[in-house]
Amino acid sequence: MITIGKSQTLRAERRTNQGIYLVDETNDSVLLPNAYLPKTLKIGDEITVFVYLDQEERPIATPHKPMVELGGFAALEVSNVVPFGAFFRWGPVKELLVPIDLQATPIREEEERHIIHVMFDDASQRLVGTTKITPYLIPALADDLKPGQPVYALIYERTELGFKAVVEQKYEAMVYHSDLFKQIRTGQNVQLYVRKIRPDGKVDLVPEKFGYQKVLSHTEKLLRALEDNNGFLPLHDKSPAELIYDQLQMSKKVFKKSVGALYKQRKIKLEPNGIRLVQ
Repeated sequence: MITIGKSQTLRAERRTNQGIYLVDETNDSVLLPNAYLPKTLKIGDEITVFVYLDQEERPIATPHKPMVELGGFAALEVSNVVPFGAFFRWGPVKELLVPIDLQATPIREEEERHIIHVMFDDASQRLVGTTKITPYLIPALADDLKPGQPVYALIYERTELGFKAVVEQKYEAMVYHSDLFKQIRTGQNVQLYVRKIRPDGKVDLVPEKFGYQKVLSHTEKLLRALEDNNGFLPLHDKSPAELIYDQLQMSKKVFKKSVGALYKQRKIKLEPNGIRLVQ
């Protein structure tokens, strides 16, 4: 069955004045209009298309993908605010409506960016968006994500504790202010690392690798920095965290651990004004 709001691979079955009708394995069909027809498409060929509803709520296929599909999350820009909701730009297809009752807070201005979840509204039988994100996120199971695994996190809300994020387009996650050493903001899609999955299925994230693997990678970076600076860096445990990050792109906590690891290996010595590579 052809699914509205999703990309799917269909077969070109027959040509009409309006375009080519595509079919799936069950012979369910949808029109690929002439305006979207690739010149090389022939009857019998397969093509991957996105299916949406046009202005008259008819299913239409297009080879152009939107920024987000049914069930997904993305940061979209407001194109128009109307009394019954707000329209968002989401790609080459018609704009996506976020009705007033699906807004977490009132959307008031054009050009704003909001995190949108795309859903199918059973009442209107059309695709709509919502800024009420949390109800559409699922808890992660223990085997879904591994500690230390890199993931892309879509930041959708700032709280007193940190930033809420969507991971893998389905899991609710959090990165805490206390772990951040660089600025992030809502709407960003940033690479973070899984710290753990909590008993409630929420995912804790950190901006860097952690544990032995993290120390190992940063000790190597620290050694290279020393070699590039004639064996000396004017950094120590009293140096400002901002200065350490500017020079090494690592947090002060990781810097101190890396220094400790290299000192135990007798690869560096500590001096009043910094650290020096042992020759």
